[in-house]
Amino acid sequence: MHRVGVTKWWVTGRPAGAASSAIQGSTSLGENNFMSGHQDGRLRARWRRATRLLAAAAAMCTGSLVLTAALTTGTATASPVERAALAAPAVTSVTAGGAHTCAIRADGGLWCWGSNYGGQLGDGTTTNRGTPTRVGTATWTGVDAGSGHTCAVRTDGTLWCWGSNFRGQLGDGTTTSRSTPVQVGTATTWARVDAGPEHTCGVRTDGTLWCWGFNRLAQLGVGSSPYVATSPLRVGTATNWASVSTGYAHTCGVRTDGTLWCWGFSSDGQLGLGNLGSSATPAQVGTATTWTGVTAGYAHTCGIRSGALWCWGENGYGQLGVSGSYQTSPVQIGAATTWSRVGASGDTSCASRTDGSLWCWGRNSNGQVGDGTTSHRSAPVQVGSATTWTGVPAATDHTCAIRTDGGLWCWGDNSGGQLGDGTTTQRTSPGQVTLPA
Repeated sequence: MHRVGVTKWWVTGRPAGAASSAIQGSTSLGENNFMSGHQDGRLRARWRRATRLLAAAAAMCTGSLVLTAALTTGTATASPVERAALAAPAVTSVTAGGAHTCAIRADGGLWCWGSNYGGQLGDGTTTNRGTPTRVGTATWTGVDAGSGHTCAVRTDGTLWCWGSNFRGQLGDGTTTSRSTPVQVGTATTWARVDAGPEHTCGVRTDGTLWCWGFNRLAQLGVGSSPYVATSPLRVGTATNWASVSTGYAHTCGVRTDGTLWCWGFSSDGQLGLGNLGSSATPAQVGTATTWTGVTAGYAHTCGIRSGALWCWGENGYGQLGVSGSYQTSPVQIGAATTWSRVGASGDTSCASRTDGSLWCWGRNSNGQVGDGTTSHRSAPVQVGSATTWTGVPAATDHTCAIRTDGGLWCWGDNSGGQLGDGTTTQRTSPGQVTLPA
C-alpha cells in the first residue's frame, strides 16, 4: 500500500465470482473454473463474518471530536475551529486497513485510529479510537495497515509490527497478537513493507524481498510450504525488487528493471498470467519493462506502465475500471497516459493523475469512491474537483488521501471510527482529518 506502497484491504460483500447488479455500465461476472463457487464462497464468507463480528464487538469509539474544515473555507473567513484544522500538522503518508487508519506526519510521528480489536492501533489497548492516537515516540518513514495488523519502518531501518497475529503475520516468530509494536528480527535495512489480511511482505535496501504469515494459497512466493511462516522468508534470489503489494491471497511486485511479477492464488485471473492457474513462486506478467507501480486488491490487481493504467482479475463491482467480467490479462483503463499513482483494496480502486486529480471506481457500498453516492462504478470517477492530491491513495471500505498542503482527507465506512472525525458516521465525500499538534 511505500508508503510509497499501496494500501489495500480484502473484506468483500459477496462470494467470489458474483457480480453486483448495481454496477453502472458493467455486466455480470462469470463463474471461475479454478475453484468451485461453494469453496470460494465459504472462504470469503468465513473471512467476512470473522472480521465484521470482531469489528462489531469493538464498535464503541473513544477520543475527542475533531471537526473538519470545509474545502472552500479559507483562513481569512474561517472560524477558530476551522483555522485549527487548516493549520493541522502536515501528513506525508497514509494507509487504510480493514477498519483502521494510520498516518505519518512530517515530523516522523506515527498516528493511528479506528477499530482496535486486535491491538492494530499500537497504543497498548484494544479500545477503538475515533480520533488519531500517537504510536509511541519513535520516528517512522513508512507504514502499511492490513485488515487487523499494522507494520511500519522506523528511520533507523528497523521493522516493527503489531495487532492480530493468528497466522504469524507480525513476523516475530510467534502467533501471539500484540497491542504495541514488536520488532521483526534484527535487520536495520528495511526499506518498505506491505501488510495483507494475514500475510506481510517487505523489501530491504539490498533489493531482497521477504514475506511471512499465512501461506495456504502460496501467497508468500516461496512454494506451497510452509503453511504458516512466523518469521520472514526470502523470496527467490533476486536483489532488484523495488516494491511489493499484498492482496488477500496473492502478491505482486515490481523490480528495478521495470518488470512485474505476481504469485499466489488466481481464482479470477488476479495474477495477470492469462489463465486461472495459481503460481507458488513469482511469475512475470507479460514482457513489458516499463511498470512503475502495482497494487493488489482482494482478487484484482492494477498497475501503471508508461503512464497508462492497467487492471486485471475479478470485476464483480467494476473494480477493473471497465465493463464486463473478470480479466486474466492486463486491460488498459481508458486512453489516458497521465496516471501517476494507484491504490486498491477489496473491490475498490483509486488512482491519481499528474494534474493532481484523484479518481476512484469499483465497490461503493460505503461511499468509499467519494463521489457523493453509494453507487458502484465500473469506470473511474473524479473525486471532487481538487487538483492538489499527491501520493498513493489508500483505498479500502474507506479511503484516505493527502493533498499537496499536507492535509489529510478520508471518506467511506466509519463503523470503527476510521475516518478520525470522532464519530461512526460514514461519509460519501472527503472530510478533513486533523492530527494533534
